[in-house]
Amino acid sequence: MSWFVLVLSGVLEAVWATALGRSEGLTRLWPSVVFGVGLLASMGGLAWAMRELPVGTAYAVWVGIGAALTVLYAMATGSEPASVVRLLLIAGIVGCVVGLKVTH
Repeated sequence: MSWFVLVLSGVLEAVWATALGRSEGLTRLWPSVVFGVGLLASMGGLAWAMRELPVGTAYAVWVGIGAALTVLYAMATGSEPASVVRLLLIAGIVGCVVGLKVTH
């Protein structure tokens, strides 16, 4: 269950990071609200997962998932350029996250 919560928290990290970017410095209401709710839920899930998972592993997985999804979303929406090299590098992040799970 800790791994499921950790993955969900990583997804929520991508949500709050994207919302923060869209909030224009927390000056737009709804993106700021999504940021706040997403941040609290993401951190809460990370904290919950860390009760059973090692801190380093949990944090690396959480950041990896959040970073990969954030950049994939940005590329999908056209706000960041997409390229084969960038996609391969993101695949490397995902591979490392999977490796941490497999070796735990």
